[in-house]
Amino acid sequence: MLIEKELVFKNSLRGKTVLLTGAGGGIGFEAAKMFAHMGARIIIAEIDRIKGIQAEQYINKLYCEKLAKFYEIDLSDKLQINKISEYIFKNYGCPDIIFNNATITKIGAVDEVSSDFWDKSYAVNFRAPLIFTQKFLPKMKEQNNGIIVFVSSSGASPFMGAYEVFKTAQVELCNTLAMELEGTNVYTYTIGPGLVKTKTAMDAIKIVASKMGMSTEEFYNMNSTHILDVESAGVGFALSTKNANAYNGQEIGSIQVLMDFQLIGDDKKNTAMVSLNESASKEVLLYMGKIFSTFTEQYHGWKSMNIFEKQWVLRDFKKYMALSAEQALEKLKLLDNEVHNGNYQIIYDEKAFFEKLKEYWKHQLKLLQSYEKNKSKLEESTLFIKSWIVDIETIFERLHSREMC
Repeated sequence: MLIEKELVFKNSLRGKTVLLTGAGGGIGFEAAKMFAHMGARIIIAEIDRIKGIQAEQYINKLYCEKLAKFYEIDLSDKLQINKISEYIFKNYGCPDIIFNNATITKIGAVDEVSSDFWDKSYAVNFRAPLIFTQKFLPKMKEQNNGIIVFVSSSGASPFMGAYEVFKTAQVELCNTLAMELEGTNVYTYTIGPGLVKTKTAMDAIKIVASKMGMSTEEFYNMNSTHILDVESAGVGFALSTKNANAYNGQEIGSIQVLMDFQLIGDDKKNTAMVSLNESASKEVLLYMGKIFSTFTEQYHGWKSMNIFEKQWVLRDFKKYMALSAEQALEKLKLLDNEVHNGNYQIIYDEKAFFEKLKEYWKHQLKLLQSYEKNKSKLEESTLFIKSWIVDIETIFERLHSREMC
């Protein structure tokens, strides 16, 4: 198990208090276990009384001390949020970490989901994290210390609007907070679990895949590099707080966290299904590195733009690619790592992603022609973007015409 292996993190959050919502089962429960492994006190804010009690008892028995405390709460009720906030202040002081993990989901087209559920989804998936932020942020700012984590999803998806709309709103809330808290030691970021085969997720994907005219197997194959088991996703959630200053203002994923802490990646060195001779492997490494470097530089350029330009570019990218710039950077980092470990097959497996990125750069090339009025700059930028497109085309040409070992 990941937790048992990583003794380096044991008690690394000793003395810290974590408010973790929706931790009675699934990813939230695994995150609670990891927080306990790191020595933190965890307030398990959970609507399911039986699951909450079981989670508290399991963790306290596992670590032979009272680290977990279950608090039953319906996050759609503002009065209950006020009560738990008062309870926490009285018994723990201001929490060091607020982890907004709880969620409710309903699958259906926009016009099929009742307005009552949209209201409840708003209350749980957005208003509750907002109220917790308003309750505890003033004290965090006063102490100049604290972490507020929001849990994002993949963004706009068909038949998941009543869920995704408010998850996306959490991302925007986080982005706003990050700018308001700039220069302080109060950090905020959003994290997505990736594609995790929990019962809730699998039930939802069956419906979504069917409505999209594909099998569940095809859906999972399309997203293969983002699949994690429940424990790994939960460990990534908890462990991300150790790197909060670096993740501040970003939208990341559990996979990125596990890679950053070197918990995944190295064990895949011998999984290559495609073999290349020395010359071909050097070329593939070169072009993969160029693609990763290009997008990394582009991403950081976007992040340095003024707020309105940045928001427009990041939204345009997400709309075009169906994933955030942070998620794309995370994916490219993973792919670059896999290729360096000799797994050239991963490029073929992710051909759809590379094709999307190529089309996005073509889209940028079109935009460039309409807004850049300086002729020399236009020519220079056109050459740059065309070279990015060629890099993607070339890496597949090299693989296609490879000389097998």
